[in-house]
Amino acid sequence: MIRFRVPGTTANIGPGFDSFGMALNIYNEITLEQIDGKIEFLQNGQPSPIALEDNLIYTSFIDTLNKYNHKCNGIRLNLTKCDVPISRGLGSSATCIVAGIFAANVVMGGILTEEDIINEAVKVEGHPDNIVPAVVGGMTISLVNEGTVLYSKVNVPDDLRLFVMIPDYKLSTEDARTVLPKDYSREECVFNVSRAAMLVNSMNNGNYEKLRVSVQDKIHQNYRKNLIRDIDEVFAAAKKYGSLAEVISGSGSTLIAMVKGDDMEFCENMKTFLSKLQDNWQVHLLKPDFEGIKVLE
Repeated sequence: MIRFRVPGTTANIGPGFDSFGMALNIYNEITLEQIDGKIEFLQNGQPSPIALEDNLIYTSFIDTLNKYNHKCNGIRLNLTKCDVPISRGLGSSATCIVAGIFAANVVMGGILTEEDIINEAVKVEGHPDNIVPAVVGGMTISLVNEGTVLYSKVNVPDDLRLFVMIPDYKLSTEDARTVLPKDYSREECVFNVSRAAMLVNSMNNGNYEKLRVSVQDKIHQNYRKNLIRDIDEVFAAAKKYGSLAEVISGSGSTLIAMVKGDDMEFCENMKTFLSKLQDNWQVHLLKPDFEGIKVLE
């Protein structure tokens, strides 16, 4: 038996639409063991609450085995820890796709390289922003060039923390994409290109004072904010209590405030503020995960 984990991720990080992503220390864990008979998928030792045909871990596992013509007599996959929430903008689908392909690769004897796993996963997900950091960890810039994923890692300051605020309602990526315009002006494109470049350099150089300007965006956040209740008030409170910058995580509904170090006063102030809003908010003070997929035992 092996047990491995895949980190959740935050994508876009403001201006890096469909290309920037960062792995976080919030995880799904899966065990894989050989058994007699059929392939089973369990969650905490019980039948999956999600139909197998809709379960991305299971379908990614089966589809990968089938693609490489690998016959499997009996395997049990067990999702023993599921801390990455579904449809909240923390890369849950990418986490599941990567987990299924990684598990299939273990069964097939490790015939796929890390790059193969990334490319196979992006074919399923459709874009690389969450997939790449889930596999390799850290903050990444990624793109697809002639069908192949290319990526580069960005240095992240050691004391960067992400105060993650998760409301108790889902927001699907599909719904969040329908609100986006089909065309953008030259000025909007230049705005995002300049901020994206500045964000990378600000991270690389630890220029915290430039983060607030660097995460500005005119591609998606101004449109998606209308789908997230109280977002302006949450961002204003975070700024008031000392955050470095605020962004929508992926397509939402999760919001993120960047802070320097383990700022517990900021966390307590934000918890108090969020408790007064109409929705129930779950919060985590997270660090970037720099390992990506990791075999635990």
